[in-house]
Amino acid sequence: MAEKRSILCFGDSLTWGWIPVKESAPTLRYPYEQRWTGAMATRLGADYHIIEEGLSARTTSLDDPNDARLNGSAYLPAALASHLPLDLVILMLGTNDTKSYFHRTPYEIANGMGKLVGQALTSTGGVGTPYPAPRVLVVAPPPLAPMPDPWFEGMFGGGYEKSKELAGLYKALAAFMKVEFLAAGEHVSTDGVDGIHFSAETNIRLGNAIAAKVETLF
Repeated sequence: MAEKRSILCFGDSLTWGWIPVKESAPTLRYPYEQRWTGAMATRLGADYHIIEEGLSARTTSLDDPNDARLNGSAYLPAALASHLPLDLVILMLGTNDTKSYFHRTPYEIANGMGKLVGQALTSTGGVGTPYPAPRVLVVAPPPLAPMPDPWFEGMFGGGYEKSKELAGLYKALAAFMKVEFLAAGEHVSTDGVDGIHFSAETNIRLGNAIAAKVETLF
């Protein structure tokens, strides 16, 4: 019996499955089948093993002043080693990098994604194993939408303009680093009531779109 193909999905609250609510927080998590990772797993079937590594508020490569857990580049190497062997790593981050207090340009956000791509491409061996590095799929999150909560609106001040530029920059990054690319905004929009997250229906559409891309890779 052939081994299942293993896919690591590394992202933020969009991957974790945050249910958008008008007051922004607190909230709960969509059930597995309503997260894009679960929808992708359903589409791909039993020959694939989907590993979720989503953490709300995670950045590409920035230390958040309020939470030391959120720097994606500080955690990704251990996550890769933990889950080897891997056939593919899907990276969908960048939305949180647009927060006003980070003062990051769109190019700097893309450069943060580039650090993650480099970590994945050089993740050979793990700990005491000879496994090769996985392939990489960079997914640009869709642009942000208007936010009804003034606290979130302030948190992401200027973020909408930055988020609109990420797809083009991520596409250029993927071409430069010779990895795969998908623009989520070509398939879905940020339709959650909070202006940041997805409805259950959008999660399912995105999961199917990413699954279709994965099918072309294998």
